[in-house]
Amino acid sequence: MDFQFSEEQSMLRDTLARYLADHYGFEARQAAVRSPAGWRPACWKALAQELGLLGAGFPERFGGLGGGAVEHMIVMEQFGRHLVVEPYLSTVVLGGGALLHGNEALAAQWLPAIIGGEATVAWAHAEPRSRYCLHDVQSTAVRAQGGWRLSGHKAVVVAAPWATHLVVSARTGGTRRERAGISLFWLPRDTPGVALQAYPTVDGARAAEVRLDNVFVPDDALLGAEGQALALIERLSDEAAVALCAEAGGAMSRMLGDTVDYARQRKQFGVPIATFQVLQHRMADMYVQLEQAVALTQVAAMQAGADPQRRALAASAAKAHAGQAGKLVGQAAVQIHGGMGVTEELAVGHYFKRVTAIDLQFGSADHHLRRYADLLYPAHPAAA
Repeated sequence: MDFQFSEEQSMLRDTLARYLADHYGFEARQAAVRSPAGWRPACWKALAQELGLLGAGFPERFGGLGGGAVEHMIVMEQFGRHLVVEPYLSTVVLGGGALLHGNEALAAQWLPAIIGGEATVAWAHAEPRSRYCLHDVQSTAVRAQGGWRLSGHKAVVVAAPWATHLVVSARTGGTRRERAGISLFWLPRDTPGVALQAYPTVDGARAAEVRLDNVFVPDDALLGAEGQALALIERLSDEAAVALCAEAGGAMSRMLGDTVDYARQRKQFGVPIATFQVLQHRMADMYVQLEQAVALTQVAAMQAGADPQRRALAASAAKAHAGQAGKLVGQAAVQIHGGMGVTEELAVGHYFKRVTAIDLQFGSADHHLRRYADLLYPAHPAAA
């Protein structure tokens, strides 16, 4: 496969790379992560208003640049290189995607605010004990006059402490693990009855447990048809998985580059350790794993608009390999750096934490290997 970026896509990549190199160094990132806020709203506004970055993946009719999954891949790869914590995945890929495909009127109202950096979104779908089963939803939405009343508990909602809005899934019908009966809602985070228990995550981000207690949402907050949101949830989950693969690729690229540089400088027995054959083989393995991850991510991004079976197969193949490759590359990078590799002061350990967290988001490597087998051989599902 010959994958080439267009001129516009190359400009997007290069512009973002320059901005992050100038404004998102490791020390600045660490200072933001350790601050009470945990992120840099000013940086988010700059990405939106100075670079126009947040509109890259949206149609022009909403003020975007007309891109899609490939543009998300480009942005997330650069975010991975610089350990960016700002909520592009939850706000643009998931929140914006839910609006774009779920409710034209809400999209016209809120996508310009997302593109302008004024609205941030958290994806409140996973629940305690649901694992990676997308149709395991116990939160409920009960009909009320003029709308719905939502109740339930959403777990590990990444970027919720920073969000102005939530996209919430709830059952308007059916029972737990039934595929039908799931709906999606657009919900301002400050709606009465919404309670957050915020905490930092191992990779430097922020998340929260979100509890909904009889929360009222109006009829026009529904995203998509009532009780038929699972197909949209599956689509957005695949797009998020591919975006995370791109982020993992950027992080692995930095770990490999930093490791090669360190091996050239670090000396034992009077020679650089980069001359040791066993370490050369290890770094070659890191390179191979990275290149395979990049190729599979590119294929998956190009399949984002394909039929659900092809899209899901490509997304699972990429996510399964990204999880395995991130572990191999991260472990090798830390081991070659020695004891320094796990210190807070050195970036490589933080990159390893991030790729480890990526493996657990939207399905681990093991989960996606099973899903891939189930998609290919539905009559003989893989063992759970």
